[in-house]
Amino acid sequence: MAGEYEEHANEELQEFERNWDEQIEDFAAMNLKEELLSGISDYGFTEPSPIQKSVISPIILGRDTIAQAQGSTGKTVAFAIAALQLTDPNIRECQVLILAPTREVAQAIQKLVTNLGKHLNFTSHACLGGTAVRDDIRKLSNCVQIVVGTPGRVNDMINRNALNLEKLKLFCLDEADEMLSRGFRDPIYEVFDCLPQDEHVQLCLFSSTMPLEILTLTHQFMNDPVKILVTKESISLDDTQQFFVNVEKEDYKLETLTDLYETLSDNAAAQTIIYCNTRRKVEWLTDQMEHLDFSVSFLHAEMSQPERETIIQQFQNQQTHMLISTDLVSKGSSGTNNIQGVSLVINYDLPLNRENYIHRVGRSGNQTGRKGVAINFVSEDDLRALREIETFYNTTIEELPGDVATLIGD
Repeated sequence: MAGEYEEHANEELQEFERNWDEQIEDFAAMNLKEELLSGISDYGFTEPSPIQKSVISPIILGRDTIAQAQGSTGKTVAFAIAALQLTDPNIRECQVLILAPTREVAQAIQKLVTNLGKHLNFTSHACLGGTAVRDDIRKLSNCVQIVVGTPGRVNDMINRNALNLEKLKLFCLDEADEMLSRGFRDPIYEVFDCLPQDEHVQLCLFSSTMPLEILTLTHQFMNDPVKILVTKESISLDDTQQFFVNVEKEDYKLETLTDLYETLSDNAAAQTIIYCNTRRKVEWLTDQMEHLDFSVSFLHAEMSQPERETIIQQFQNQQTHMLISTDLVSKGSSGTNNIQGVSLVINYDLPLNRENYIHRVGRSGNQTGRKGVAINFVSEDDLRALREIETFYNTTIEELPGDVATLIGD
């Protein structure tokens, strides 16, 4: 499994103490541009989440900011709003650079920025690995003001002189711990080396955990940073029955999935969410299940908002019974909080970030009045990560019993 979880995050958090208590309770009181307030309203946000109340203001004030927060807290919206507020439409060069650990996360951020800023005059672009380099070079030559990307491709664009950082104001690292766990340390540090030297570029760092390497980043590159700690929500998995299946090898997962469904009644198998870690895996698995005549739909970050809404509505209306998705659904993005009544969650892939586990599993049994069921497919390489999830959440994930149909059925 890609990435290793930090074993001593709680100990290292002792070095991270909140030093900013100011909260602004309303978007309108944050001195945001009227056009930006309109975009926020159009997107459906009526009031800020706790992290947005704390984070947006210091970033707009120009303070280096480090925030420790899990997913689904609204952190992405927080730094997107701040980035749009700080972008000067009259400066036709890159002013904001945002790095994310995966293509999907970067694409989701760029789309969020576009939607929130639809009434503003600005340009943005997502620089992603796996796409044509020449397309990035062409688009960056057209005065892009907000660039979102993955570390490797962004660093490549800088080295090719396609991305100019001379006018950069704000550099944001999202899910910094996950980026470092994925081996992006060197390209991230290379981007730091390319920042303008004549004046300090404002740095904002968001991370679910605060391992030593994250704290080292703050000491090396941040000036008297604002530190905001969003206390971990009260986590309980008591309402979810959790199981695992040792599939031994990745290649055996598809057969395991189809075998599982053969043991379930139509009612027991109704309304299942299956999580994969990448868009490509989602699309591949959807093709495989459709070929086997399963009623299936899929979601990922590259789909348009209308496409997502249609899929969600079809799933809610039980026109399809199996939804294959990336963490877009687990994080409640773009209307997916409306998904209820899920009887079964299957982690076809274990989440790359353990903080996402509870958000995935929490979808099962939602508003059904009974315990949900979550099943994790694990290869031999995943067993250590599964045990670390158990430790992190102080829970037990048992091997799947043979009578699973009775656990999920009425």
